[in-house]
Amino acid sequence: MYAKEKVQYSYFRKVGVRVKKYWSILFKIVFSRTMITVALLLVQIFWLFAGFKWLGEYSELSLVFMLVLSAVLLVHIINKDETPEFKLTWVIPMCIAPVFGALLYLFIMGNWGNIGLKKSLDRRLKETEVFMHTDEGTRQEMENASRHMAGLSHYVEHIGGFPAYRNSPVTYFPTGEAKYEDLLKELEKAEKFIFLEYFIVERGKMWNGILEILERKAKEGVEVRVMYDGMCSLLLLPYSYPKKLRAMGIKAKMFSPIRPLMSTSQNNRDHRKIVVIDGRAAYTGGVNLADEYINEKMKFGHWKDTAIKVEGDAVKSFTVMFLQMWNSAEWGTEEYGKYIQPVPEAEKKGVGFVVPYGDGPATPENVAETVYLDIIHHAEKFVHIMTPYFIVDNAMLDALQYAARRGVDVRIIIPHIPDKKPIFAMSRTYYPDLLAAGIKVYEYEPGFIHAKVFVSDDEKAVVGTINMDYRSLYHHFECAAYLYKSEAVADVEKDFQDTLKQCIEVDMDYYKKIFVLNRLMGRVLRLIGPLT
Repeated sequence: MYAKEKVQYSYFRKVGVRVKKYWSILFKIVFSRTMITVALLLVQIFWLFAGFKWLGEYSELSLVFMLVLSAVLLVHIINKDETPEFKLTWVIPMCIAPVFGALLYLFIMGNWGNIGLKKSLDRRLKETEVFMHTDEGTRQEMENASRHMAGLSHYVEHIGGFPAYRNSPVTYFPTGEAKYEDLLKELEKAEKFIFLEYFIVERGKMWNGILEILERKAKEGVEVRVMYDGMCSLLLLPYSYPKKLRAMGIKAKMFSPIRPLMSTSQNNRDHRKIVVIDGRAAYTGGVNLADEYINEKMKFGHWKDTAIKVEGDAVKSFTVMFLQMWNSAEWGTEEYGKYIQPVPEAEKKGVGFVVPYGDGPATPENVAETVYLDIIHHAEKFVHIMTPYFIVDNAMLDALQYAARRGVDVRIIIPHIPDKKPIFAMSRTYYPDLLAAGIKVYEYEPGFIHAKVFVSDDEKAVVGTINMDYRSLYHHFECAAYLYKSEAVADVEKDFQDTLKQCIEVDMDYYKKIFVLNRLMGRVLRLIGPLT
């Protein structure tokens, strides 16, 4: 009898321990910062609907006021310097339900979460402009090589604040694995400083391998700074993770932590991927610091991504880009000159020109979209594009269609296995328009393609973080490098051709086989495309 009671006691004890463990996990989830943020957002949505109901039923004077406000907002939206697609997104709900549409617009478009960010970035831009000028020798060489290239460079410098460089070698990486292997070697060489700025950081083989080097370098006296986007704190990293990094001797921060506030400012994420090492080497491209980017974890089939390493003078722009963003939430003034040193003549070996540039909601014009449009408009032989998402405005669609109709070979590769099915459904709705113009469209059959690549006429290319969607072109902070007559342009085109061999070519028969509800969903979702 005693033995039986002992077994029962042991069993119930185990059950009790298990229940306690699960209760502890549930408690942490329910009272986590993520759940609290979601709960507060839901409260705001509730009050939005409650306010709409109250105005519609209980207060005629308030209803009249809101109707007048809706009319004023409609006039404001129509006259705003935005794309027609963005305007249509708001005009439709405000015409169908004026009161609700006005409240929704004021809630979401208030940008209450970003007060002061543009002002701070403008200040950092002025502090760094002394370092950001195209030298006279480079300017003259560009004029001799191409008046058009010189004009584009002038635009990027005048609007975005980023100059052009010669003597800057570029290495192209056709996979995340290749970039990761090279990055580890370069990090080991660091003697002065390491800057990392990423959209996604997730614990795993890739990040652990980098972090081990960063911690060791910090102990050796190398200044290490890590900044990642605040979106990571929702699902990938604890909110307190920067404290853990600081305990290792690494300066760390989140950019714009997610706040429980309904506003499009939540869309203004830091989507950049930048590494700067000692001011002599810099990386950018689509590769984040998570295991799927090096195919250690298969989430959506094979993950195809790209990156570049820039050396020589052009590293300066990535250094400044990082420091501008790092200091966007700081009060003091950075000692910029400490990190921007002349590159020894022996290291200046590059061919052609490199123009690193950044873009974002604080920039006066959409530099990223303009650079893409410039490549398309001036293409003579071909424009080849790899992008994970294709949700564009009429200006971009018209440019691509016109290029194809005037005889330019326009080819676009997007994923076959999507990471976001609604976005994929929207991307596919463009197939009939693209195909009708003679544009060739392909889906990367092995899985998901995350590369953001433009290459044209064997002389120009863009590799960076900029997707062909509203989020990248209008909402995010982004970066890229424009290459003109660089040796790396041939490597980009070769990678495109190699990737093409693994793709399914899309035609109208293929499009018609897509489940009709998916096609319908994509068409409906395009109404809110500018806000995605």
